[in-house]
Amino acid sequence: MNPLKQATFCAPLLIPLQPLASQESDWPRREKLQLRIDAADLRVSGGHRLRLVAPDGGRPYEQRLHDSGELEFRERNWHDWFNLLIWLAYPRAKAALNARHHAAWPEASVSRRGAVRDALTLFDESGLVVLSDDPSLLALIRGFEWKRLFWERRADCLTRLQVLPFGHALCEKMLKPYRGITGQALLLEVTPQLMKLDARELPAAIDARLAAIIADAGVLAGTKDLAPLPVLGIPGWCADNADPAYYDDTRQFRSGRRMRAAELAR
Repeated sequence: MNPLKQATFCAPLLIPLQPLASQESDWPRREKLQLRIDAADLRVSGGHRLRLVAPDGGRPYEQRLHDSGELEFRERNWHDWFNLLIWLAYPRAKAALNARHHAAWPEASVSRRGAVRDALTLFDESGLVVLSDDPSLLALIRGFEWKRLFWERRADCLTRLQVLPFGHALCEKMLKPYRGITGQALLLEVTPQLMKLDARELPAAIDARLAAIIADAGVLAGTKDLAPLPVLGIPGWCADNADPAYYDDTRQFRSGRRMRAAELAR
């Protein structure tokens, strides 16, 4: 069986990417994927068309992408495959993320990325987008109130909370999930109408808004602007979490630091 069919797209986090991934029956060559990119007219913020290229160890990844539209892509590689799927799912948001990286480059040094690029990298690799039309659910995430959220408000989580993938490294981890796996979330309050959409429709529906948030210099100014979310606590994402005692494991469900509500509810 080929690797793409082995991918567990039944894992809830990966379901929003399923329509994009299902177009391929086997590991596609770079040239074939380029045709999909061209058809979608994917571009970076400066207007360059996105082009898949082999890594060459030359220019830094983000600068190469910004200056020429060249996206380093290794064939038969889960990490790069998921990165491309996220580009196809959120083309505006990914372009905005790259533009912020480039703009923040002078603030970084040779030895460190700086606070902004640290936050951008964390979201790019491990990011989640959490949507709800109930602000009290988002407040429980900010407050690290895991048992109240995932157990006492379980029915509300199933109907009024959607968790979407953004970080491609996190997607790769979900192929073989482990206890304690954590995503870094941007929390968005949305309308009840948006919450009625299927998970597969939501990335396209929020892409423009997400791009505007990422482009805002007041957001993702540091890693504290992201809300840690223990992924396997989400109802239905792990068989073990059907038992309330599951949420008593403080190694996985930590009390954490308190989040500034204004920075996370956007």
